[in-house]
Amino acid sequence: MITIRGLRATSAGTEKRSTTARTLMLLASAAMAVGGLSLGAGTAEAEGAACLWAGGAHGQGDTVVAGGSSFSCGTDQFGAPYWHRGNAAGQRSTVPNPGAYTNPAGLFSAGARQFGTEYNDYCVGSQLIEGSEDVYQVVADGRGGLFWKAAGPIDQWAFDPGSAPQKSWRSASLCYDGSLT
Repeated sequence: MITIRGLRATSAGTEKRSTTARTLMLLASAAMAVGGLSLGAGTAEAEGAACLWAGGAHGQGDTVVAGGSSFSCGTDQFGAPYWHRGNAAGQRSTVPNPGAYTNPAGLFSAGARQFGTEYNDYCVGSQLIEGSEDVYQVVADGRGGLFWKAAGPIDQWAFDPGSAPQKSWRSASLCYDGSLT
């Protein structure tokens, strides 16, 4: 039993307090019920949300081919759109592959992979590591943000004819104490 201090009825003369307590308990119950319903509806909407690939929306269950692999649109453990990598596909890409050239938010859903570009360049000491040496996957940061994370060497990406990544315009002279300037 929920007891609201100061409002619990103790005698017949305090009926007004008892009515107030019941009213507050009913309001609290209604608020919890409404909150639960809206939470459930939000989850259902997320499960039906489209997955993004290079800005294009693809429905739940759709499969695309990129870089020699198939990717199926589904959801992650929280119900957010997620590309699940499947088997190798012996065909050309069925979606555009611009590479990991900018922040993926609004362009790619988590799980999508792209070949690296100069956007992913970084330094180790005074050595430049070109982003085009790796394949990157979109990862969620736990706060709703998305970023590219290295997922493997570039030889895991099968390039369609004429679509290989370009060398970086940067040089090691831009590396200072491990930071790209």
